[in-house]
Amino acid sequence: MNRFARVALIAATMFIANSAFAADTSAPAAEPVLERPTLRSLGAYWFITGDDNKNATITLDYQKAGEAEWHHGPNLFRLEKGLKSSVKIPEGAWLFAGSALLLEPNTAYELKLTLKDPDGGEATKTLAAHTISEPVAPKGPMKHVVPGNGGGTGTQVDPFKGIAAADKSAKPGDTFLLHAGVYTGSVTLKKHGEKGKPIVWRGAGDGEAIIDGEGASRAIQATGLSDLWFENLTIRNATNGIVGHEAARLVVRRCHLHHVDFGVNSTKNSNNSLQDYFIVDNVIEGPSVWPRSKGIEDARGIQLSGAGHVVAYNRIRGFGDAMDTFQGPHCEAIDFHNNDCSECTDDGSEMDYSYRNTRNFENRYTNVFQGVSVQPIYGGPVYVFRNVFYNVGLEPFKMHNEPSGALMIHNTIVKKGMPITLNTNHRIGNCVYRNNLFIGTTDKYALDCEAKMVDCDFDYDGFGGGPFNNFMKWNRAKYANIDEVHAKAPAEKHAVHITETDKVFAAGTKPPEDETKQVMTPPDLRLAPGTPAIDAGQPVTGFDDGFSGAAPDLGAYELGAAVPHYGPRTK
Repeated sequence: MNRFARVALIAATMFIANSAFAADTSAPAAEPVLERPTLRSLGAYWFITGDDNKNATITLDYQKAGEAEWHHGPNLFRLEKGLKSSVKIPEGAWLFAGSALLLEPNTAYELKLTLKDPDGGEATKTLAAHTISEPVAPKGPMKHVVPGNGGGTGTQVDPFKGIAAADKSAKPGDTFLLHAGVYTGSVTLKKHGEKGKPIVWRGAGDGEAIIDGEGASRAIQATGLSDLWFENLTIRNATNGIVGHEAARLVVRRCHLHHVDFGVNSTKNSNNSLQDYFIVDNVIEGPSVWPRSKGIEDARGIQLSGAGHVVAYNRIRGFGDAMDTFQGPHCEAIDFHNNDCSECTDDGSEMDYSYRNTRNFENRYTNVFQGVSVQPIYGGPVYVFRNVFYNVGLEPFKMHNEPSGALMIHNTIVKKGMPITLNTNHRIGNCVYRNNLFIGTTDKYALDCEAKMVDCDFDYDGFGGGPFNNFMKWNRAKYANIDEVHAKAPAEKHAVHITETDKVFAAGTKPPEDETKQVMTPPDLRLAPGTPAIDAGQPVTGFDDGFSGAAPDLGAYELGAAVPHYGPRTK
């Protein structure tokens, strides 16, 4: 080789090396973006270029505005490339997304995002954010309504007769007090409020104010409207209790919805107006009965698309699903928490069609055919954590239709039969399980996974029950016992097998004897001291900070910690 050839070869080698280094080096492609805030969560996302070898990280730290101490949240999550997205991702860039969790309502925070890459490329951005507060009604005009068919001026001595008459005169900031009685027929509202000046429809408190749809498709129609509040009302006898397609800032609080197939149904969002619902402290009851006898039923307690919604502290029972996210141009920054859900003949909850930063936490699910569904989700993260499930018919987590980006962390599941099965043979990508507790009885496996698992990280989970024919099937390979899982399996290297399931819980709670034929009441699923689930987890930043003992406990409840409140709060 002559001198010129050697020089050319050296130059080409240096060019290739420098190109590879440049491809591995990370850099922001844009400024990070805050998601819509909720009561207890703040989410963000950031586009990053380069990092072909995928070793960059983005940490999330947060502090209350004005305070000196920073707290560590979960790292931002790297989404798989090539997925459907609700935001335009720059060509070749990675999308990272994540949330600070379990925050205080109505509080100003700073979020610090720090990009680090061993190959080069560092950046830090600080974002000012604010969790929302529980809505407080403005001090506006109070107008009175009684059942009837027109007339009245809205005074206490001359109330409006019927909701239609009141709605005709409604202005932003008005509060309508619905006095006791039955308001018959479907209600189509035409007037809406303004941000900070809602129109409030509230039971007057002198008895039950009932909106009876008399079998109509919709008891209350609020499509395309904004800033309407419904409080202290009974809504019944319609296919849909409240429909709010294309609507914004609806509040449904302390209402009782029953004899409805859909409680709150708001899924159409063609103009991206479906935002910032606040659905709390309600009782919502549907037509479905346990045990399941009709297969999959369409009935839904709450079904929402859009962004910025809070669904919390509700008692929901008797539907196919209690709470669902739904497909649309946007499905992100939605929280389901502290709900008490039971008798669901399909799923306790669906996080289906989520793009990123949706969160399902501190809920209680009892008598549900499937636990939480993520079929499909488009990259995530979808956080499913600190929930308790008792009497699950089949799959604790339904992961069909190739989901990507689900994080199942610190959940407790108790059921008859196989502790966990993933009943699909399709791809599951980029999903994480940590510190969950799955308690079952005897069956073929403790964990049965037929799916093609791609870049998934399942570990430090506990499995109770047995004997099992084999302990685990993963990517269709079988592992005979827990020791073989630890030695040879690509997942659950630190799994715990709990054989004495009658000693796991302090109250002596056991798996149900027949999960499909009994209506169970929610049991106490706090751990017993000394069970192998104690100190068996792995610390997961942002989810189990402040654990007691040598390591976090498995499941939803740390030993000695307070149990969350489930269902409507009393004042």
